[in-house]
Amino acid sequence: MIKKLLCCIFIFAALQVHAQISGTVKDQQGNSLPYVNIYTENGQFGTTTNDEGYYELKIPAPGKYTLIYQFLGYKTQRKTIDYTGKPQQIDVRLATESTSLDEVTINSGENPAIAIMRKAVENRKKNAAKLESFTADFYSRGLWRIKNAPVKILGQEVGDLGGGLDSTRSGIVYLSETISKIAFQKPDDFKEKIIASKVSGDDNGFSLNSAQEAYFSFYENTLEINSELVSPIADYAFNYYRYKLEGTFYDDRGNLINKIKVIPKRDNDRIFSGYIYIVEDLWQIYGVELTTTGKAVQVPPIEELVFRQNYKYSEKIDRYIQISQSVDFSFKIFGFGGDGRFTAVYSNYDFTPGFNKNSFGREILSFANAANKKDSLYWKEMRPVPLTSEEIEDYVRKDSIQEIRNSKSYKDSVDAVQNKFKLSDVLFGYDYSDSWNHRNFSISAPVSGIHFNTVQGWNGNLELNYTQRKGENQQNFWRLYTNLNYGLSEERFRIHGGFLKKFNNFSRPYLRIEGGTAIEQINNKEPISPILNDAATILFERNYMKLYEKDYASIGYSQEVINGVQLFGGLAWEKRQALVNHSDHIFIDREDVSYTSNNPLQPNNFSSIPFEDHRLFKFNFSAEITFAQDYMSYPDGKYNSYENKFPKIELSWEKGFAASDSKFEYGQFNAKLRQEIAVGNKGTFRYLINGGIFSNAEGISLVDYQDFNANQTRIAFGSYVGKFNLMPYYDFSTNHNYVEFHAEHDFQGWILGKLPLINKLNYNFIIGAHRLTTQGRAPYSEYSVGIDNIGFGKYRFLRLDYVISEFDGYHQGALIFGLKF
Repeated sequence: MIKKLLCCIFIFAALQVHAQISGTVKDQQGNSLPYVNIYTENGQFGTTTNDEGYYELKIPAPGKYTLIYQFLGYKTQRKTIDYTGKPQQIDVRLATESTSLDEVTINSGENPAIAIMRKAVENRKKNAAKLESFTADFYSRGLWRIKNAPVKILGQEVGDLGGGLDSTRSGIVYLSETISKIAFQKPDDFKEKIIASKVSGDDNGFSLNSAQEAYFSFYENTLEINSELVSPIADYAFNYYRYKLEGTFYDDRGNLINKIKVIPKRDNDRIFSGYIYIVEDLWQIYGVELTTTGKAVQVPPIEELVFRQNYKYSEKIDRYIQISQSVDFSFKIFGFGGDGRFTAVYSNYDFTPGFNKNSFGREILSFANAANKKDSLYWKEMRPVPLTSEEIEDYVRKDSIQEIRNSKSYKDSVDAVQNKFKLSDVLFGYDYSDSWNHRNFSISAPVSGIHFNTVQGWNGNLELNYTQRKGENQQNFWRLYTNLNYGLSEERFRIHGGFLKKFNNFSRPYLRIEGGTAIEQINNKEPISPILNDAATILFERNYMKLYEKDYASIGYSQEVINGVQLFGGLAWEKRQALVNHSDHIFIDREDVSYTSNNPLQPNNFSSIPFEDHRLFKFNFSAEITFAQDYMSYPDGKYNSYENKFPKIELSWEKGFAASDSKFEYGQFNAKLRQEIAVGNKGTFRYLINGGIFSNAEGISLVDYQDFNANQTRIAFGSYVGKFNLMPYYDFSTNHNYVEFHAEHDFQGWILGKLPLINKLNYNFIIGAHRLTTQGRAPYSEYSVGIDNIGFGKYRFLRLDYVISEFDGYHQGALIFGLKF
């Protein structure tokens, strides 16, 4: 009884300490005002109202304080209080800011906003440079709601998303908070240490929120939000925006604030609309209320993104600094939608942190010990934005659900239902789960494994997998897998399989052991998928896929040995056997075309084979190097951040040895360079350079030639960087030295967005160039112009290019249809 009494006294005392100053902020009509900034005059303590207009301000010591209530569009209010240390309620009503044009001298025919924004643009770099370095406390909250979610999407059960959906299939599906320490130094040094992390419904979870990803600076020319969006004060902003001075008012320091309406010149440019507040004479940002759309960022499901930023003046650096930000979003796709908000609060800035050369490294995010184990009292004290009643309910409900759903009895009962064999599993595959022990067994869909090629005729593939996961978050695993293949016309059964083990989620060491008998494409790039070859063969009598059989045993190991350096080593024994066609079945007879042999070197000689049967050992070693690679250290693993500041380099050495005939032995050194470069508002440039040197390779097998990512189908998938869309699959395969170059520039909205009527389509204009040079042959080149982001409404999965190829004076042109599934 005494223990319970002491516990109650402790909790009551804690609540007394943490409640301190609280209240609500409303407008003059009594409507709650969310995200009002409340802070002491010296800026040492601060908070923000939640969606319901409620706030809690923690002040550790009694005394006289001046509280400032600041919210864009409303008059800043100051309240001086004598704080005694006891809980105190202060409710505030803010009056709408009465903007006027009385302070502005307007010459006849002159738009006063133009002069203000020109000054803001001219002073952009100077004002941005004032924030050279700092440390600060950072709080973030992410919330994501779904409304009217379907039971299934593309045939897959959606479930209740971790208990987030109610009976109407609506509710919060993601709610998370972080408290962290951040540090910044120009030009781009940054680090964050998360002190506390909370995820609704997951006691062991770690928030995906991060300060770096939440940082959006309108002092930059562009803001990267999938696309590069142009800031209203960018150097070239006047090419994208018109401006209107809506009015002026004075802040609590007596500085004149200009409320500028930002009006896009073209709706489908990469732009914002709304309001930006500029401080007279200083020409700094006082606040923003800017909106962009899914069209602008080229994420069609997004309907709207609304950015709100609030600033306060710092005498130390003579600049208004950001103290809070909210990003509201809404989306709609597949008949359902939702919305959400990501909130950020900055406090306790230190602009003279005294960094040294060891203050920053490549680690940009880390977690304190037990960051996800903080109790509710800690969060009550430290959370600068109080939870809404909806958020409180979500935490409580999901904590209860989590306890139930993590129990063995619940997991077993769910598995018992889902593991029941259904007749449809015969066609679409089967999964068996033992969730409590983290085990899974699966059989692939037999229907999706049925294909046709002229070597095997109709053939079937069946994959079986058994996986055992380990660790608190099940990041580590081992897996047994096998593939069964049978060709009807060939009357040949093949089986191969292997073992894969991932040891940890930090350096990601993988061990793979494989063996068996497999049928593979002679072009080791596997440029044509089985389903695309099915279509080409069945509909157009073009059997592009050329195959061979190998008996093999292999072992491979890969690991990131130091940050940014991934190594791979492998050894294999292979017995290769050439194959011939076993089926000449024609589905649609085409007079102008006919099947070719399985020998790409002699397509019309059906008795010929592409190489002699042989055996050999192969050793390969490769290194992938990413310079200046930033990474995030989570308790459950290391996650790399690909910023593309420098090119990524891949170096490899492959050696064939101990062959059944020495002519099949060879060596090849290969080097690859790739990079993606954002060019501000002008789009994205991508390039790839790949070159190789062969040694002692005159008599090697066609299987070991250097192949290229060719295409003869007029249909393409994925990125075109690294691909030749008109190149025959085998005509340029080589055992000599080679260099290939690929470059592509996606202008996004920079060109088509400026053309009347066309800009309403939200298409992207793309140009590309591709070139291959091989020893002893004329170079092969391709040039292309294309349009991407083609589709209707939110569904944009098409790309159309016109490609011209050139080789030894011969030119060819064709349309290529790109699919982005």
